[in-house]
Amino acid sequence: MEPIRSFIAIELPEALKAELSRLQAQLKSGEQRWVKWVDPYSIHLTLKFLGNVAPDRLDDITRVMAAAVPEIAPFNLEVRELGVFPNLRRVQVVWVGLSGELDKLKELQQNLESGLATLGFTPESRPFVPHLTLARLRDQATPAQRQSLGQLIAGTSFKAAPDIKVESISLMRSQLTREGAIYSQISSARLGKPLSTKNA
Repeated sequence: MEPIRSFIAIELPEALKAELSRLQAQLKSGEQRWVKWVDPYSIHLTLKFLGNVAPDRLDDITRVMAAAVPEIAPFNLEVRELGVFPNLRRVQVVWVGLSGELDKLKELQQNLESGLATLGFTPESRPFVPHLTLARLRDQATPAQRQSLGQLIAGTSFKAAPDIKVESISLMRSQLTREGAIYSQISSARLGKPLSTKNA
């Protein structure tokens, strides 16, 4: 059986996706062919990218998810700031940041890292920076273009109205197509509650 490209994430409410779509429209100016915008209706908060996983390992991953959540009550995150990686002069990624109950989010992410390590998944060496990716710049973007977008970002304020009420985490499948990635849920685990599973 073919491996499944997968990751664990928090899915976003539709109202927030609509807000992110409006923000992207505000940032788009002219023919920015050197900017690859993420489909706002497929944006999610990634907790752990797993890569290509054998189908027979999905149940073990789902069990790790279930073990990571029972002691964590549902919590709220706020979408509040617009930012970039690595900096405004050399923009590579455009994102919106999160605030709110970040201590619970980080505990959840660390629980997942610890559990997945027992299955052989390498823990992430970089610190966990929760964010929602809006766009990535293509390799051919010039330094001037990167800096120009950075100036636009610096002058744009953003505050989304709908918060994210985190009640569950999802194991997601990512299918790459010419039109972009298609995401579908494989299973989920509810915070503080028993596991629920969908057919893969």
